[in-house]
Amino acid sequence: MLVGVPKEIKNHEYRVGLTPDSVREVVRHGHKVMVETRAGAGIMCSDEDYRAAGATIADTAEEIFAKADMIVKVKEPQAVERKRLREGQILFTYLHLAPDPEQTKDLVKSGAICIAYETVTDAGGRLPLLAPMSEVAGRMSIQAGAHCLEKAQGGRGMLLGGVPGVAPAKVVILGGGVVGANAAYMAIGAAADVTVLDRSTDVMRSLTARFGAALKTVHSTVSAVEEYVLQADLVIGGVLVPGAAAPKLVTRDMIKRMKSGSVVVDVAIDQGGCFETSKATTHSDPTYVVDDVVHYCVANMPGAVPRTSTFALNNATLPFTLALADKGWKAALAADPHLRAGLNVYKGKITYKAVAEALGLSYVAPEAAVAT
Repeated sequence: MLVGVPKEIKNHEYRVGLTPDSVREVVRHGHKVMVETRAGAGIMCSDEDYRAAGATIADTAEEIFAKADMIVKVKEPQAVERKRLREGQILFTYLHLAPDPEQTKDLVKSGAICIAYETVTDAGGRLPLLAPMSEVAGRMSIQAGAHCLEKAQGGRGMLLGGVPGVAPAKVVILGGGVVGANAAYMAIGAAADVTVLDRSTDVMRSLTARFGAALKTVHSTVSAVEEYVLQADLVIGGVLVPGAAAPKLVTRDMIKRMKSGSVVVDVAIDQGGCFETSKATTHSDPTYVVDDVVHYCVANMPGAVPRTSTFALNNATLPFTLALADKGWKAALAADPHLRAGLNVYKGKITYKAVAEALGLSYVAPEAAVAT
């Protein structure tokens, strides 16, 4: 199989689909890899590094899309990339289709086989290809929030951990999953006053066992969300419904009643966001203000630390990339129900139920798609 790795073109996106180490593994399995020139520059890997690993270097993305059997990326294909997809071509990347009808329409039209990192599962029902970036984004959310709390950024002018004699900032984290746990880890390390809201007693017990008295946990209800959001200086939105649009936990009215200069960081923005006032932003223009509340809603947060993010992502994605290349997409998906859960679009059909429901489209079970 010829595996193609184009350079990412989303705003300030410096990650890359395969590292040189991953390329070497793919080549060792008997496949060919074509990498767009300077695709690895953001992770400090040169074209020569890729050549040494066994890849050929293409001058343009057009060449890669025209020739490759499988495209391995990081972020969802942008409009110009979607036009280059071919019928029957495999696309393996993050997609986040539920809040993105335009991308979904284009992928359906392309006839490609589109497998989304974020809906691949494991034996425990977890999301192993989403987890590495959720870890990065959760930790980054506290860095970003702390910066936005500075007065020059429009915030309340607070140091996250305070100083002796001055109270720390109140950090409220919505969701105790991978994002929430990593946000809590960073916030506690900065000596903030940290509360996590979640609906799962098991999740809250796990967080308490991990962090002890340094972390407060609260069962998430409408009333609890309202109470703690209105007290907060910094709110992290880390809720996730796999493959579906994120629930809007914080209403516009709550935002209006929050403290002036408080900050919200919406890590769920890839799935539409969990604040009613959220809209996707970029690393070049990351924030905006609604009712004196600073909103940080960058849709590709881990792209700011591409070396860490790319190597962490490849650790998780490489076994699946190899399975798709070694067996072909149909045999690989037939053999592995967890990889099959990643199939979102198959030759003009939506094969992930939450995406179909979110966008009001017809649905075909992935098992039926594979069988045909």
